[in-house]
Amino acid sequence: MTAAIELIGITKRFPGVIANDDVNLTVQRGEIHAICGENGAGKSTLMKMLYGMQAPDEGQMLIDGEPVSLSSPSDAIARGIGMVHQHFMLADQLTVLENVILGSEPVNGIGMIDFREARRHFDEVGESYGLTIDPDDLVETLEVGERQRVEIIKVLFRGAQILILDEPTAVLVPQEVEELFRNMRDLKAKGATILFIDHKLEEVLEIADSITVLRQGRTIATVDPKDVTAGDLAELMVGSELPVPDTTDSTVTDQVSLQVEGLTVLDADRRRVVDDVSLTIHRGEIVGIAGVEGNGQHELVSAIIGTMTPDSGTVSLNGNDLALRSVRERREAGMAYVPQDRHVEGLLLDAPLWENTALGHQTEKPFSKGIWIDRAGTRARTEEICDWYDVRTPNVDVSAHALSGGNQQKLILGREITSEPDLLIASHPTRGIDVGAQAAVWDHLRTARAGGLATLLISADLDELIGLSDTIVVMFHGKLVATLDPADVTPRVLGAYMTGARLDDDASARTAPPAHPESTPVTEGAGS
Repeated sequence: MTAAIELIGITKRFPGVIANDDVNLTVQRGEIHAICGENGAGKSTLMKMLYGMQAPDEGQMLIDGEPVSLSSPSDAIARGIGMVHQHFMLADQLTVLENVILGSEPVNGIGMIDFREARRHFDEVGESYGLTIDPDDLVETLEVGERQRVEIIKVLFRGAQILILDEPTAVLVPQEVEELFRNMRDLKAKGATILFIDHKLEEVLEIADSITVLRQGRTIATVDPKDVTAGDLAELMVGSELPVPDTTDSTVTDQVSLQVEGLTVLDADRRRVVDDVSLTIHRGEIVGIAGVEGNGQHELVSAIIGTMTPDSGTVSLNGNDLALRSVRERREAGMAYVPQDRHVEGLLLDAPLWENTALGHQTEKPFSKGIWIDRAGTRARTEEICDWYDVRTPNVDVSAHALSGGNQQKLILGREITSEPDLLIASHPTRGIDVGAQAAVWDHLRTARAGGLATLLISADLDELIGLSDTIVVMFHGKLVATLDPADVTPRVLGAYMTGARLDDDASARTAPPAHPESTPVTEGAGS
């Protein structure tokens, strides 16, 4: 049988780097094929070439047995290839239907958009693949899982039979992952071929028919998921066992580091995106915030770090009110920040590493000397960070853009923790990085916690939240709605709280009378 995709001897070079080195990959028609590898292994580069965003320097690509040369995503789409990117590419102010047809609008005889035909084709795609969503809903009203469904419908609307899904579960709760996997199995049953890039190895084993592992730009192995474990895949990827984020001994003290009281943040439309939030974090404590993205976590962090002004409430660090303090003053007072998007908020991608390590700390030693940047001191500290945090780079003069995602994240974490802060705000600290870099980040967070650092951890990785946190609070529609002990909660239960399902169940349990009150037993100690 002719393979849907065959990549033969694919090589791609960049200045000083071989991203893909003689890569071979065969994907059969109608299978779900996972691609695994650590950051810098060449996964993204390989998929970009398959989607026409880059061209290989050597090798051959075949689609359904025919050699192809893809010079743009349009060429790929014409060949039936579609890609759903990790960061959704949707316009919030448009409807679902408008987003789906954007760039591929059907037109009628007078050159106007034919919305009747667009709706007919939209309905046809939805019915054919079991992807139901209201075409008239505004995207800004959709949950994360629904937005992803829109992205999948977009590529199917354009006739894709081969789908590339890049880290599709990164922002989903367990219930949404289950729904995604149902959709993927339905797509497969209809004849679609799916390439699935993921770092979560248990998910890969659950959904994939075949798994190809890349390491340092080369194909290491293609395996049957029935024959391997997550530990086996981790060994193939990074040469070590699968890490776990467990934290054992408590290091929580009585000394309050961060105190947030009654914090309310309004958006541009005067809606409460953070609603009367109160939160306390002690020295040596990690407090994790669980919540589906878009429920106010980003705005809460922004109000604490000082990039957004709250409508009411207070933020204090070590007993000092920060209400009138600037971002710089809050950092100088002992606040450190690992942002959720390292490319947008964490790094200057075109600047050398030594300049990036000074970001946010350029007024402090060893980065400054009076009013001037101390280049020698900054370079020396950067070299120390690269050594201590295992940032793999030939030297500190290379641009941040040249580093893999995991090394970029370790550089940011090192920059923030070596500033010896009293509070670290870590927003999705392991998003998009491989198991090796993930383990390193977890180790550094645990070590900092043991040294007395107070940490506010925001993460979509529920195992990470449960494993690292001393306390978990759930944020839903801008409010903190539950406080949970990580020792007593599972990812599924936590996901139910995050989507509001568990809150509804709890409310029903409180209000509904017992079915047989006369026979309801009294639990020992219930009245105490």
